[in-house]
Amino acid sequence: MKNIKKILDYSWIAILIIVVITGIFIFAMKSNIRMETDLDKYMPQKHPAFVYSNQAEELFEIKDGIIIAIENSEGIYNEGTLQKVKDLTKEIQNMEGIEKNDVTSLYTADNIVGSDFGMEVNSFYKRVPTSESKLEKLRDDVRANDMVYGRIVSLNEKVTIIRAEISDTTFTDDFYNQILNFADEYEGPETLYVAGSPIIEGTLGRLMPKDMQKMAPLVIIVIILVLLIILRSIKATVLNLLVVLLSTIWAFGLMSLLNIPVYSVSTMIPIMLIAIGVAYGIHLFSHLELYLQKNPDSDKRTAIADTLKHMWKPVLMTAVTTAVGFTSLITSEVYPVKYFGLFTAFGVMSAMIFALVLIPAGLMIIGLPKPKQFVRKKAADKDKVSFGLDTWIIKRKYLTIILSIVVIGVSLFGMSKVWINSSFLANFQKDSAIVITDRFINNNFAGTSSLNIVLEADEVDKFKDSTTLKLVDDLQNELESLEMVGDSFSLADFIKRMNKVMNEDKDEFNSIPDSQEMIAQYLLLYEMSGDPENLTSVVDYEYQTINITAQMKSDDTKTIKGAIAVVEDFRDRFNDLGIDINFAGTGYRGYVFGGLILDGQISSLILSILIVIILITIMFKNFIIGLIASVPILVTTLVNFGTMGLLNIPLGPTTALISSIAVGIGIDYAIHFIDRYKEYAAETGDKQKTAKMTMYNTGRAILFNAVVVISGFLVLLFSIFPPNRQLGALVSLNMFSSFVGTLTIMFLLLYLSNIYFKKGRSSTS
Repeated sequence: MKNIKKILDYSWIAILIIVVITGIFIFAMKSNIRMETDLDKYMPQKHPAFVYSNQAEELFEIKDGIIIAIENSEGIYNEGTLQKVKDLTKEIQNMEGIEKNDVTSLYTADNIVGSDFGMEVNSFYKRVPTSESKLEKLRDDVRANDMVYGRIVSLNEKVTIIRAEISDTTFTDDFYNQILNFADEYEGPETLYVAGSPIIEGTLGRLMPKDMQKMAPLVIIVIILVLLIILRSIKATVLNLLVVLLSTIWAFGLMSLLNIPVYSVSTMIPIMLIAIGVAYGIHLFSHLELYLQKNPDSDKRTAIADTLKHMWKPVLMTAVTTAVGFTSLITSEVYPVKYFGLFTAFGVMSAMIFALVLIPAGLMIIGLPKPKQFVRKKAADKDKVSFGLDTWIIKRKYLTIILSIVVIGVSLFGMSKVWINSSFLANFQKDSAIVITDRFINNNFAGTSSLNIVLEADEVDKFKDSTTLKLVDDLQNELESLEMVGDSFSLADFIKRMNKVMNEDKDEFNSIPDSQEMIAQYLLLYEMSGDPENLTSVVDYEYQTINITAQMKSDDTKTIKGAIAVVEDFRDRFNDLGIDINFAGTGYRGYVFGGLILDGQISSLILSILIVIILITIMFKNFIIGLIASVPILVTTLVNFGTMGLLNIPLGPTTALISSIAVGIGIDYAIHFIDRYKEYAAETGDKQKTAKMTMYNTGRAILFNAVVVISGFLVLLFSIFPPNRQLGALVSLNMFSSFVGTLTIMFLLLYLSNIYFKKGRSSTS
């Protein structure tokens, strides 16, 4: 106690040190903070699946594409619309960082046709057709070409697309804005739609800061109001607020110093720290309030020292266990999740330091809250709910146990329905412009997402073989039978088109020829009459490796998983021909990404619970206590995943954070409750008195804590991003579950275990 009082004399020095470090972090944030919206950077590039995917993408020049759809309700076959397609195509081709051959439209597409001299590869039009007869011929040419009809021009002939493939280095904010400006400039009477993964990235980059700027002040306002209501002290509220604001600055400041970018889930860190950090202050002020009730004439130095003496250990342990819950996320291979865990953990430990240093130092300087703000009615009249809850639970112990079992059973059923979704489009509301655009293009064309299937043979020219190409064609037909696969494209489509045009455009020849020599001849003719570079996207130079592109109408994990399952059914048949199957492209990376989210979720959850049990066992020197303390968070975790399954909420990059949040925050309630229960047990030696005093004093603080945290997270319901809203609702549910679980089933186990009472010492059992 004397040592604590001496330390309090150096309050100004402590505050000065905090101010200096905070200044360094603020400078780092101003000079180095940056947003990361490149979705590929969310994934571990050294993972074998990503390494292979990158190699395949380089071989076949697979790039992310921007799709611009041009709709004319009267039909696209008119001079004005076709001129617009040509002009816009040229404008995009001239953009910095884009190669002309990477822009595909009706103006640039190849039309493979038969002629008196064999085979020709022409453009559909160079000059915009003006006469009705020329427009009719263009329409007929498109309808006759399956490689264009339904792929570049919609089947209802009211929409056509321009696709521009770009590299990661090409896409910048200026590029994004330029594309959107083109869309605005070319509007009327046609309607233009812009989609594609780069557009999703650009939109995320634009909306994330706006959402964070809206959410953070809203959370602060809500927390201030709740703290004022609970603490009824401006001084206490201000000091609590400083704790969470400074911890947020420190977290982002360290992130900036280490050159770690801000990911989409990183925007949750301020909300997290604001909601979590106030808990330490609430427990400190709750103890201070009770002390001043018993010792109204105490000087501030003694009151603050007593608060630190009794509260430093539980505050430290709750901060450590909370940090452990978040740090366990480092087991995830998903960068945003990993860094979210690390820097939130740092912010939590910072908040703990501020609570134990800044709040006492601040009170020493500005003084204690006025006594009248702590004077309340007698304890017996004050909080009848918390004071009588212990008796109610003990009398109805079997009901409590049965209800807990029912909740666990329902939760386990719901858990069986949890599914993973790594769709980045799911970050947006269903009625947002980008989702509506994506839906429009998917309704009119094959799909805005893709899965690349890479087939590697063990010998050269294997993909000139008729049997091999027929199996490729069978695979494509099977893929296209899936509802969410709009189309597929490979070398087989080129061969089928060539066979048809070389046989008077008869539909029965729209197939793979039986003769390998004929296939080789077609390819030679194409190389002589067309642009052989067009084949580089589907086959390598030695015809030993090919790329099949399946166009998907959704980028969600279920859709990709269904397509991959179809391909896997063909694996044995291809292996019999000496061909191996692999996957690449954005769709596949997203699928692997989803698997990494699940793996990281399971490993981090197991790790955090084990470490928390060990820490609590060490803290209370009793393994049974460690197990009892883990009960509320285990039940909360089950309730969380059960609710997700029952409400069809997928496990994604944002919702993957929930279990660690539940463990990290929820265990605080158990630690504070057990610590005070142990203290009162030693003081009274009576189980009933211990239960009543713990429930009244600590139970009340836990209630206040839960109200503040839930209020903070409920603010996320106003986020423009659906995953953030889901996170806010689920974390609020978790906090409520942890609060109820601590004061019911955990309390009951603690009481019935008789763990802090030797035989004969309790007045009742």
